[in-house]
Amino acid sequence: MPLPQLPAKYQSPAVFEPIDHLDYFRGVGLAPSGPPPQGVIFCYQRSLLKHILAEEAPEPLPCVVGRLYPLPSTGGAVAVAAEFGIGAPAAAMLIELLIAMGVRRFVSIGTAGGIDPRLQIGDLTACTEAYRDEGVSHHYLEGSAPTVAPDPALSAAFAQALDRSGAPATRGPTWTTDAAFRETRAEIAHYQERGVLSVEMEAAALFAICAVRGAQIAGGFVISDVLAAPAWEPQFRAEATAAGLVRLFEAAKTTLA
Repeated sequence: MPLPQLPAKYQSPAVFEPIDHLDYFRGVGLAPSGPPPQGVIFCYQRSLLKHILAEEAPEPLPCVVGRLYPLPSTGGAVAVAAEFGIGAPAAAMLIELLIAMGVRRFVSIGTAGGIDPRLQIGDLTACTEAYRDEGVSHHYLEGSAPTVAPDPALSAAFAQALDRSGAPATRGPTWTTDAAFRETRAEIAHYQERGVLSVEMEAAALFAICAVRGAQIAGGFVISDVLAAPAWEPQFRAEATAAGLVRLFEAAKTTLA
């Protein structure tokens, strides 16, 4: 069964737009109304948010489905979006609202499962494209293209920032899926044959929305669990995973500032 089930939807206007949703929540005090930051970093892991709060002490702003944390070290020019959940639908709603606010540059960073056998816990990847195995992207991009790419210029700047920091990242594709507990051996082999580095839950949706809305986005991940070995190796709370998230954050901040 293809998505969307009604292909004619692409020629039909939405019942309401993100700005309508945003205006409603601004009216009840649950969304910021001031000037937007020039760039936003998507943060999914509590451990990274805890580090950011300790280092930067930012003042939180409510943002409908999460919170925005303008970073004092950037004069508020860069903010972190956090506490909005995980997965494509949650991230998609938030980025739509941020774009409606006027934000046009994003970096999404988080953990991912390693598919490429060369990748180990704590290794970093810089995303070049995302395989669309979730639902959200198919409601934005018409056609059967299996992948969607981030912004090339911003992605190059992000990868270069990682290189300059002494934390180089392997460049390559990711596989975006909605079903974390249905990542099968057959799929791992399928994507390994295509040179895919990792698996996660948000990139394809975010890339598709930015492509449609005219915003720039880059993405990068730290390997938190290995799926290429005979037995799954989870290391979500390892020191190497936490350190990788911090390196991704610092490079993202440098890229957007």
